[in-house]
Amino acid sequence: MLAALQKVQYPGKDRNIVELGLISDIWSEDQKLGFTIVFDRSNDPVISSVRKACVKALKKYLDPKVEVEGNIEIKARQVIESRQILPDVENIIAVASGKGGVGKSTVAVNLAVATARAGYRVGLIDADIYGPSIPKMLKAENRRPSVELVDGKEMIIPLESYGVKLLSIGFFVDPEDALVWRGPMATNALRQFMSQTSWGELDFLFIDLPPGTSDIHLTMVQEVPVTGVVIVTTPQQVALADALKGINMFRGDKINVPVLGLVENMAWFTPAELPENRYYIFGNGGGIKLAEKLKVPVLGQIPIVESICEGGDEGKPEVLNEGSAVAKAFEELAGNMIRETKRRNAELPPTRIVEIKKM
Repeated sequence: MLAALQKVQYPGKDRNIVELGLISDIWSEDQKLGFTIVFDRSNDPVISSVRKACVKALKKYLDPKVEVEGNIEIKARQVIESRQILPDVENIIAVASGKGGVGKSTVAVNLAVATARAGYRVGLIDADIYGPSIPKMLKAENRRPSVELVDGKEMIIPLESYGVKLLSIGFFVDPEDALVWRGPMATNALRQFMSQTSWGELDFLFIDLPPGTSDIHLTMVQEVPVTGVVIVTTPQQVALADALKGINMFRGDKINVPVLGLVENMAWFTPAELPENRYYIFGNGGGIKLAEKLKVPVLGQIPIVESICEGGDEGKPEVLNEGSAVAKAFEELAGNMIRETKRRNAELPPTRIVEIKKM
């Protein structure tokens, strides 16, 4: 559907309505399609022509029998911005990394499960649109979220696994298919996960971001007030350099989201037969030194053990292996994250939704 709408140019601009972020609240039922077009002003003179162009494009590029007339809602941007998204979520925590391969999603999953096991109401969004791995890690690969009518609006009902409510693009696509999406399509998916999902009351909603910095990150901070971010890195110098970029992005004047702390993943290797031994195969203490330099807390150090990989493949997070050294490390990480969130909320004002005119 978005591919067809990309054929609709906004009059007077060289970008289409999808690239401009004007499409939201997409729904479908049998042959019926519906969505919302968000204009800057309720009296925009191009509303009628854009609506007609959308109908024409969908019938031409999607299906001539599709029923879309009467299902296109028009809203003004100022009305959308005044509506609070995720009003019943107390804390929104982003989990980010400067580069891929540092175990960010593994940390996000175990952090979410550990926080839920500590008695908190927890949700998890897999915003790594191009490489969704959380369904497998939480043994939910073959499940699909339902859609229900809530206050007259169709809402996605998140799944639940190990006490954590979760939503991922992986629930809506074949796991063997490669996602070839342009930035606007990915960001629209994230918007739906945040604004068109019935999360209910949550103490913490974790958002597992793609590695690096991208449109997904900007969409997140423009849509919801992020309480704080947890940065995941490894002790390697190249990973630390990228982690520094990620921290500086969130701390920048245009974003200004508090960094709760840093997680040093793969801090050392401990063989199962020698549980007291530590081998620093990626370097020793690089994450601690970076945290000291930037004056952010080290929320946790997670060792490498074979059971973490096995647990991810089997859909059983390592934190569930009560008594293991890694489970204790994830429990300490959750405790430190909760402590830093409470301290942040006591000392700093609530985060505002970011207004970015040009980056």
